Amino acid sequence: MSNTTFIDSRATVSPKAQIASGVSIAPYAVIGDNVKIAENCRIGAHAFIDGDTEIGENCSIFPFSSIGTYPQDLKFKGEKTKLRIGKNNTFREFITVNLGTAGGGGITTIGDSNFFMAYSHIAHDCHIGNGTIFANAATLAGHVEVEDFSTIGAFSGVHQFCRIGKYAFIGGYSVITQDALPYVLTVGNRAKSYGINVIGLQRRGFQKEPIEAIKSAYMTIFRSKMLLKDALAKAESEFGSFEEVRYFCQFIRASRRGVIR
Repeated sequence: MSNTTFIDSRATVSPKAQIASGVSIAPYAVIGDNVKIAENCRIGAHAFIDGDTEIGENCSIFPFSSIGTYPQDLKFKGEKTKLRIGKNNTFREFITVNLGTAGGGGITTIGDSNFFMAYSHIAHDCHIGNGTIFANAATLAGHVEVEDFSTIGAFSGVHQFCRIGKYAFIGGYSVITQDALPYVLTVGNRAKSYGINVIGLQRRGFQKEPIEAIKSAYMTIFRSKMLLKDALAKAESEFGSFEEVRYFCQFIRASRRGVIR
């Protein structure tokens, strides 16, 4: 990486913005007063970055992205809120990422090494982990939590206050109105779960034993005729030696909107 900062003369960069070494800013990009951009980021032409926004090192922001803008929330009255983005993220063309709202905690957060394809939208007060993939036009409403290594398919929408579990896979054109289970393939409008995403887990490096344990726990919880609390207890009793199963059960117990079955 070059240590030389390059700002095209046709870009508009506030003198109050904090631009680290090695950052490249292309023509007609606009950078606001309270923006902080860490080392070796690449800001594409016509990108717009505003608000109290901090971007970690080695992020790529492609042309026409809009990051750190006001929430699309009628309750927002211009209060001071934040956006915090980690390192090694890619934001493709026409991405929109909004600041938080005072009523929702005041901050939107994005972790490290996420890949956002063109036209995807991250609304106010969302919290995204690490290693996620958002396909084209994947859309989050406000207050959504997306956990590590999950994938949201093209043109899918997630209702406010939902959670997407670790390693979840949301198929294209899906509508998510409850929590999407970790490790599970969830597809449809309205979405249903279609079992453990075995191929996806294998690609992520999961070994046979934990995959089989997750599958067995899923079958116990959702394919038996037991009451949910009894099925969870049975799954933990039989397969709880696997961390993945313990997390799976905890995710279900913690759900406030219910989980997609």
